[in-house]
Formats: sequence, structure tokens, C-alpha cells
Amino acid sequence: MTSQHPSAILVVDDDDSLRKLLIDYLAGHGLNATGVGTATEAVKAVATKKYGLVLLDLGLPDGDGIDLARKWRSESPMSIICLTGRLEEADRVMGLELGADDYITKPFSLREVLARIRAVTRRATGAPAGEAPQASVNSSQVQVPVTRGKHPRAYRFAKWSLNLNTRKLLTPEGKPVSLTNAEFNLLTVFLATPGRIISREQLLERTRAFDDIYDRAVDVQILRLRRKLETDTRNPKLLCTERGVGYFLNTEVEALWE
Repeated sequence: MTSQHPSAILVVDDDDSLRKLLIDYLAGHGLNATGVGTATEAVKAVATKKYGLVLLDLGLPDGDGIDLARKWRSESPMSIICLTGRLEEADRVMGLELGADDYITKPFSLREVLARIRAVTRRATGAPAGEAPQASVNSSQVQVPVTRGKHPRAYRFAKWSLNLNTRKLLTPEGKPVSLTNAEFNLLTVFLATPGRIISREQLLERTRAFDDIYDRAVDVQILRLRRKLETDTRNPKLLCTERGVGYFLNTEVEALWE
């Protein structure tokens, strides 16, 4: 029988020094963290103790972290944050499609890890988010199905609609709103992952084919997009900020397929 430790965190990484560093840092911030270095040890740990969240390195010496994420997502409500290398884009995408709550690209700062753990935990438990806006949508509420090799033709959200074929955005009143290429590309990223916090780095990675989105310019494009979506850009309700972490789309989304 598994013991009940819903607030416990499991760090799964074969880098002994990094694993210990993470555990010590999280413990120093009042979090109950333990760690293992292999897939075999991770399976055994989760089978004997109920964790609230697992930091999962996708590159393990004796197994595929993707397989672990798939197994745990089908069996457990615990949150999963994937740790990936900078060039492992396919693994990052796969991890998110399997239901991981977030991913962090190595190398990362310990402060970022802590911020993402707190953000994911708040979304999972519904706890107050303090000064930072909180997403009211989680992955179990989102109406966007995963269909590999296919893409939706349009999205509906908060009575707005975006046609991906014509690139036309319509307000709830049916009025067209023009979008620049950068605004369109950013909006489609958020619509594909509603409720999930996306960092500036992740936005850059997902839109890196477009020259008009770069570095701090992401913040400028977010502001421009808010001016078209929000009634009050100083108090955004749709395209929100998780302070110190990134941005998220705070509404349910319906994908319309061909």
C-alpha cells in the first residue's frame, strides 16, 4: 500500500550532483524532496509513496523518461515536470502531449525550478497564487484533443474565434481583428496549450522560425496581442502573467477539426 504524502516531491535525475543540488535547494525552501537516479528506482519509489509532484529527467540510463511519464499519467494524479536537454525538442513535445504539466530546459536556474513547481502546484490544488494571476484551467479541463499528424482548422475561446487557414481573428461580436505574423504565431501557441504556463524561452523555441519574435521582443508582442484581446491591458483576464515564470491563456479552448 502506498503511504500518503501528497506534498512530497520526487526528483528523478541520473546526475548525482544536480539531483542533490535540487533536493537541498527545495528543502531549503520548505519543500519535502527526495531523489533517485534511475527509472527502476523511480518506479519503485512511486509504488511505495504517493508524491504530489515529480521532476522527471527524460534521459535516464536504464529507461525512457517518456515511458515513465506515460505510465504515471495513466495511473496517478501527481503533477509531472519534465527536465530536458536544449536540443531534445521531440521529447519536450512528446512529454506535453502525454500530459506533463510543464517542462524545464537544461541548463536551468534553481529559482526557475522553484517558481515552476509552485505554479504547477497552485494549479493542481487551487491554492491562492498571491500577487501573480492564477490559471483557472488545467489540462483535464482543456477541450483540445491530441491528434498526431493533424492540426485544427480553427479555435474558439471566450467567444472569440481564430481560423488557422485564413488567419482571421473574430471578436465575440463577429468583428475581424487584424494580426501581425508575430501575434498570430504567439496566439496559436497559447491556444494549443491553454492553462499551461509558457516561459519566454519556450515561446522563442516554439516560434523560432519567425524572425520577428526574438528575446525581450516577446514581451512587446504579448503586450500588442493583449491590446487586441483585453478590455484592460493592466488587468488582463485572458492572456495572463505568472510572475517570474511566463504567460498563460486563462480560458477554455475548443479546437475545430477538418
